[in-house]
Amino acid sequence: MKKAVSIILALVLCLALFAGCGNSAKPADNASPSDASKPAESETQPEPAKEPEKEPEKEPEKEPEKEPEQEQGVNTVILMEQDDSMINTYTMLAVDPEAPFVDENGNSVEGVAINSEGAKALICWMLSEEGLKLCADYGVAEYGDHLFYLKDDAPKYEGEIAAATPETQTIRLSTTTSVNDSGLLGAVLPVFEKEYGYKVEVQSAGTGKAIAAAKYGNADMILVHAKAKEEEFVEAGYSYVLDGFEAERLSFMYNFFVLCGPSDDPAGVKSCANVLDAFKTIADGKYTFISRGDGSGTHTKELALWPKDLGITEDAASFAAYTDWYVSANTGMGACLVMAEEMGAYILTDKATFLTFQTNNGVM
Repeated sequence: MKKAVSIILALVLCLALFAGCGNSAKPADNASPSDASKPAESETQPEPAKEPEKEPEKEPEKEPEKEPEQEQGVNTVILMEQDDSMINTYTMLAVDPEAPFVDENGNSVEGVAINSEGAKALICWMLSEEGLKLCADYGVAEYGDHLFYLKDDAPKYEGEIAAATPETQTIRLSTTTSVNDSGLLGAVLPVFEKEYGYKVEVQSAGTGKAIAAAKYGNADMILVHAKAKEEEFVEAGYSYVLDGFEAERLSFMYNFFVLCGPSDDPAGVKSCANVLDAFKTIADGKYTFISRGDGSGTHTKELALWPKDLGITEDAASFAAYTDWYVSANTGMGACLVMAEEMGAYILTDKATFLTFQTNNGVM
């Protein structure tokens, strides 16, 4: 009987153990639902999604190699300068309000109004300490050389300078291209205008045309550089002596004409003894030469440098036989320098304009 009870107890115990094992996968009553949803640490985690494989980076395309830039500059160079025959003097003259003005056909013109007071103010200022210094200093810092020099005997003015009035405010200045193309007037006139209230209207042409404009009554003063033509202007009664000065012609500064040409100098003028020999060499070899051909001061000087037996003058017929090498441009200095550069030609120019041309890489 005892043995039967023991067997029954053993069976009950086994059943109890079996029931406990069967419920072990169920969460306990105090377990949170979130805990129950967590996989066991031993369970295999799902593999993370693989990132798409990156395409291999392409090497940047190489830019085509640039050709080396050509050095900027001009091929035209100064070959001869500061010869005694190449001094270039600049002169101011006031236009006489009582001058015998004419039109382009030589007919008398009446009723011409000349701003004598304005012209006097500008001339006196140009010859003042301030004006002379500005002219002498112009270009030195930028070009590394003097573009203009003051004459030792230049007239000077130390008196008062009249300020502008509504009647005298506008001054008509007829001048050569040299002082304009070189940039001198653009540098000095604004100083005068600001200090005294004037407005200077600049008409720029060759000296011959600049003087002609004054004869027509279209200028109050002139600034030119051809002595013979200036003297003719005075003798014809177109200028007068300003108070405080001794002569009509007020020559106050100068620079040099320079003979320029291609850097390889095919005519060999650089080795010539003087500028007269250089011009003869150019003519003998028939090397291309650009002439202003406009009656300017530069043109007048050039005509005086050719051998006399050539007979070259302002008259086109005088050089008709030389047109295979002698080019009469009839235009301003800047334009002529551009032509000489393009044609590999020789040319006479004032140094101030040439240095400006060179510094600007041939752009005028």
